[in-house]
Amino acid sequence: MARKNVKKPEAHKIDCAEVFAALRDLEKTKGISVEYMVERMKQGMANAYRKDREDRRDVPADNVVVDFQESGLSVHVVKTVVEEVEDTALEIHIDAARNINDKVQVGDTISIPVEVEKFSRIAAQTFKQVLIQGIREAERGVVYESYSNKAQELLTGTILKKDPSGDILVTVGTGNEQHNAILRASEQIPGESYREGDKLRVYVLEARQGARSTNVYVSRTHPNLVRRLFELETPEIAEGQVEVRNIAREAGSRSKMAVRATIEGLDPVGACVGPRGGRVGAVVEELGGEKIDIVVWSEDPCEYVKAALSPADVISVELVPGQKACQVVVPDDQLSLAIGKEGQNARLAARLTGYKVDIKPASQVEM
Repeated sequence: MARKNVKKPEAHKIDCAEVFAALRDLEKTKGISVEYMVERMKQGMANAYRKDREDRRDVPADNVVVDFQESGLSVHVVKTVVEEVEDTALEIHIDAARNINDKVQVGDTISIPVEVEKFSRIAAQTFKQVLIQGIREAERGVVYESYSNKAQELLTGTILKKDPSGDILVTVGTGNEQHNAILRASEQIPGESYREGDKLRVYVLEARQGARSTNVYVSRTHPNLVRRLFELETPEIAEGQVEVRNIAREAGSRSKMAVRATIEGLDPVGACVGPRGGRVGAVVEELGGEKIDIVVWSEDPCEYVKAALSPADVISVELVPGQKACQVVVPDDQLSLAIGKEGQNARLAARLTGYKVDIKPASQVEM
């Protein structure tokens, strides 16, 4: 009976030029530097050497030297030359050492070349796993750095899905920079409906780097979402001609925004409202109909509080000595408007100005 030729397993040869080309593509598409991945591959090769055979398991990582360049790959293990070998992981007999370098002496260290192509399949798998882990870690780092830099920015997102917890997964960014962000239930506008595929603008709160992933958190309720939307709609704000001094917000219901002009002759409120109310209208539409009061900021606390209580008319504002508080007098028929439904107007005015506001009708003061 004729003997069958048994095909020997192919050596695990690494085409370094091809690997470097792939790493450069990875750098372009994922933003992961070639230098970082080369270091991870060197680490992977060192681990692969140590796991290749039982007698290599105890070789310290520092004793395995990997040189990985586009022109080629080499691995050396560093051992001490001795007359009697007690630890094969760390020592080599003088006779064996002199087959590599005939000038070596007892007590010297010697770099012993390793035939990389003879690595076992298990070693090759170890190498691959380290690479995959390195790419994942690098991707997390790139996402964290990118979205840490985007904190406090306005981004457009697409709703991906809603979790049973109430949190919503939103895809933000474009092209290769797309990433899933979390819109927590507490950061959603009350009463706003969210459907898969809908686009919406979100405010980036922060990026948090965890053990397995980087989470990006966004908001629809943060006061600065209103600020960023007006920056988008109002060229005067983007160019610094109008400054947004403060915002008080009850998301989904009402916001108050204080603005001032940085150049003479410019109406800051009119700039934010826009021709035929188009600019404020665009912001209101984005926020699902949330009412927005735009008032003029003033260095005079009394004038500021008076403006903040808009749309109510105010007769007088008097500061309380020694306290950050004021007493406000309004016409009797303006009392409910000044206070607002469930105290909202007065509450937002106090939050906007930083002053506690005590509102009284004129008839009560006259008594």
